[in-house]
Amino acid sequence: MGMTSDRERRAAVHAALGDPHRLAIVDDLIVSDRSPRELSERLDLASNLLAHHLDVLHRAGIVTRTVSAGDRRRRYVRLDRTAPVINTLVAEVPSRPVMFLCTHNSARSQLAAALWRARTGLPATSAGTDPAPRVHRRAVRAATRIGIDLSTAEPRPIDRIPDDAHVITVCDNVHEELTPTPEWWHWSIADPVPSDDDAAFEAVIVDITSRINRLTITGESQ
Repeated sequence: MGMTSDRERRAAVHAALGDPHRLAIVDDLIVSDRSPRELSERLDLASNLLAHHLDVLHRAGIVTRTVSAGDRRRRYVRLDRTAPVINTLVAEVPSRPVMFLCTHNSARSQLAAALWRARTGLPATSAGTDPAPRVHRRAVRAATRIGIDLSTAEPRPIDRIPDDAHVITVCDNVHEELTPTPEWWHWSIADPVPSDDDAAFEAVIVDITSRINRLTITGESQ
């Protein structure tokens, strides 16, 4: 029974990916979460056709849809980490320095920049639209548990975004507050601070790590 169910699930995944439009959606979601409107504009798909393709991908367990933590009327589509196909999808690491943005620059963006530097060996910075007085103690503690030192890190404001920066927003509020260019990526990651729970900060690390693991460092990027 289990084997049959697994085979049926894999068949459903292959069937879902057997359409060029759905492949294009998945290719775009490898690097960035997108709202349906963003996907429609980026892929030049009518909203009703996009909705159909997203339904197929959702039923196959390839994508999930979440409510924005900022504008609650907005939804974001992301790849489901538990889908077997995710392990076969990769994209190239940006060759430019990366800048991670969130509201307070006290947890998600700090952890993302530190993990990016540790796992890719490439430069990354972070900043916030409304910086907190200090990096959250649980973020420092969570980083320490995986061998990363955030003890001297300090939140800083977004004075300016360098022209050569590849921007990744890790906060729905910031993604919606600023004016992203088509090249920006968005990782819709839940804010762990309100829960004030170590598990929430660990979940952020797991989420960010899984996203970085989908990227391949090329010779040009090194």
